[in-house]
Amino acid sequence: MNSLPEEHERQRGRLLIFIVAYNAEKTIEAVIKRIPIGLSRSYDVEILIIDDSSQDETFAKSELIKRSGDVPFTMTVLFNPVNQGYGGNQKIGFHYALRNRFDWVALVHGDGQYAPECLPDLAGSLANDGVDAVFGSRMMQGTSALKGGMPLYKFVGNKILTTVQNALLGSKLSEFHSGYRLYSAAALAQVPFDLNSNDFHFDTEIIIQFITAGLKIKELPIPTFYGDEICHVNGLKYAWDVCRTTIQAKIQKFHIFYDRKFDCARTDDSDKPDGSPGRFIQSIVQEKIKPGTGVVILGGASDDFVAALVENGCSVRHEQADYLKTPPEISDTLDYLIIFDDREISSRPELYMEQLQKFCRYLPTLTIIVAVGNIGFCVTRILLLLGRFSYSRKGIISFGHSRFFTLRSLKGLFSQYLFECLEETGVPIQYDKIFRTRFISTALLSFHRGLIFIRPSFFGYQLLCSFRPKPSLDYLLEHAMSVSQEKSQLV
Repeated sequence: MNSLPEEHERQRGRLLIFIVAYNAEKTIEAVIKRIPIGLSRSYDVEILIIDDSSQDETFAKSELIKRSGDVPFTMTVLFNPVNQGYGGNQKIGFHYALRNRFDWVALVHGDGQYAPECLPDLAGSLANDGVDAVFGSRMMQGTSALKGGMPLYKFVGNKILTTVQNALLGSKLSEFHSGYRLYSAAALAQVPFDLNSNDFHFDTEIIIQFITAGLKIKELPIPTFYGDEICHVNGLKYAWDVCRTTIQAKIQKFHIFYDRKFDCARTDDSDKPDGSPGRFIQSIVQEKIKPGTGVVILGGASDDFVAALVENGCSVRHEQADYLKTPPEISDTLDYLIIFDDREISSRPELYMEQLQKFCRYLPTLTIIVAVGNIGFCVTRILLLLGRFSYSRKGIISFGHSRFFTLRSLKGLFSQYLFECLEETGVPIQYDKIFRTRFISTALLSFHRGLIFIRPSFFGYQLLCSFRPKPSLDYLLEHAMSVSQEKSQLV
């Protein structure tokens, strides 16, 4: 994350008007002069111009305007010796704002496409409406963007991309692709914008970060103006980058792969990888537990799951992983050991299995139910084939795992420590946590369950297996001695 300097006393907020410029020598002066002087009555204003290695006289012209003294604001003019790209230029400007303790940053384009006259309304909304960003939208007033000169293909493309992105991200923005944006510096400090692309889809990535972080975005209508400026955006490449990035951010919620720049959600206890199982896997386990039995659960479980077992007459206890280090008392009623937290078995499987084997020495009828991630899941196999193996915050390849299992390797591990596999099944993804529409999540769940029925080792997102220890030599010897003593009394 980007660090925000300490708060300090000041009479009014500081606003940085950040102008990104590239080959803008013909328009930069007009853009600067159109910035309303009245802003200085409400804010301490500074104008920052960063020329992204232009091939014309953009820097020289900006510097001369600064020296002329005609601009009623403090001005800073910088030049990137190497072109950083549209997104890269923004990163430098936002970093400048954080380092110099500004409260707000207004992004303006040096080509004049976005009206500086709108700054008082946009800045006022950001400062007073309790939001983290304010975007100027060209799409809030019907077809006014077309009247302002936006080409029809751009208008249609904007509408289509925005609709797709809203559907994927659960947002309700009228436009994802406006470059007229004002950000709170405190909000910028909460997202890793420095990890974003240097290309034009930087704008999409920072919106995704704000949505993921739960930051508030407000839109206000702005006029559309298309003049003689040269468009440097490759439309097809931009559309592809936008769609790819949005889909990637969406499916990161599946915890199939991980990209740090989208890991900016507000963390709470429910987001930590605590070993808690999903609702669906708990329902499967619940069906396997016989009424009136003794159950010990290692790892988290929902209150509803525990309550359902208790209602069936089961005695239920929650224990930690070190519970296995001490064999149970003979008086303990233990019929099922449920291992929901697979982090121990996935980090130190041999040591864990040795403890489990010793724990079960005198429990030949104990049923052990284990839930682990399936590294053989079809999507993971495809990602491995494509070289996209990565850890995620949660899921089957989480930060807490160092060893992974397929169905065969899990059964093999237990078999090596003299456990017999009683039952095996695959568990689907929890689609209801990803899709808000119940119809979609239910349909995908049904389809996935059908695939698991065909081949659980390939289509199961997780594996759920039941094992039983084979009678240990200690048990067999003591049982033989006990039976022999009984029989000798009859001779």
